[in-house]
Amino acid sequence: MSILKSIYKLFKTTPAPRIPTSFPGSIAIIGSGSWATAIAKIVLENEPRMGWYMRSNSSIEDFKRLGHNPKYLTDVMFDTSRIDFSSNLDEIVHQHDTLIFITPSAYLKSQLKSLSVPLYTKFIVTAIKGIIPDENMVCTEYFRKAYGVPERNLLVIGGPSHAEEIALGRLTYLTIGCTSMDRATIFAHRLRNDYVRTSTSQDVIGIEYAAVLKNVYAIAAGICLGLRYGDNFLSVLISNAMQEMQKCLTTLNPTDRSIVGSAYLGDLLVTGYSNFSRNRVFGQMVGRGYSVRSAQMEMNMVAEGYFGVKCMHEINKRYQVEMPILDAVYNILYGNASPRSEIKRLSARLK
Repeated sequence: MSILKSIYKLFKTTPAPRIPTSFPGSIAIIGSGSWATAIAKIVLENEPRMGWYMRSNSSIEDFKRLGHNPKYLTDVMFDTSRIDFSSNLDEIVHQHDTLIFITPSAYLKSQLKSLSVPLYTKFIVTAIKGIIPDENMVCTEYFRKAYGVPERNLLVIGGPSHAEEIALGRLTYLTIGCTSMDRATIFAHRLRNDYVRTSTSQDVIGIEYAAVLKNVYAIAAGICLGLRYGDNFLSVLISNAMQEMQKCLTTLNPTDRSIVGSAYLGDLLVTGYSNFSRNRVFGQMVGRGYSVRSAQMEMNMVAEGYFGVKCMHEINKRYQVEMPILDAVYNILYGNASPRSEIKRLSARLK
């Protein structure tokens, strides 16, 4: 009898996969930070309602009571009657067709461990600008290999964009990447509004790696600012970073791409120069003498580039691309090298 009860409980608590009848179907946000909040704002411009997974029940209750995210982009007000909140990831995944993942890459693997609802029937959109630590995979690759999501069901949202400017309704350009151009076009249209313009691309892997690398280079820019290097040097650093990115992307995923496009050069520029860039701020603190740990604690926000530096360093061991800026940032953050000495050595290699 106990075996029968166990079988009954299994079938009762694990619903059959919900198969979407069309793309994108119902949309849900997975994540609760500033970027997740900004994307939610965009989604609700065109969608009648959406799902939203947040890990904390107290955050959900505060959100419903206040009408805004209690921790991030608090000036952005939402009609909460159009949002199906849940702290149950299985519930959100089962009830929605398209899932937009916007969580720090370092926590995605552990977050998904508790999931019992299959993902291979879903459309997965990643707005995560990072690599899965230990796996050293960009997110679409991880969803494909670990969860069997078909390649044509995987999309990415690329920049250049800052959550804070979307919150202010400032004109923003997003790049939607998917191997299926039909799906990229449909999803891009669903995000377009008065302050968001969208374009499409099939360079999914290139967009993801560019998003990781621009965070690394933003940390480098911040370190140099913290060391009181000026705009003249910063412009040379960013120019060399662009060349370094191009060499890396060409080696990792050779394809016909324009490196001066918005998802590559544009995203690098906004992250390297903007005061909204948390990676730039993190680097600036390190350049001023903060320890890595102290900088992380004081920011109270995740700088994706910190994890990206180590992952890209490990990945490049296989490919051996000449990447002096990546190496310098790695030596500072993980090798306890002096920022001043390391940047001085780097400056001798820049052109």
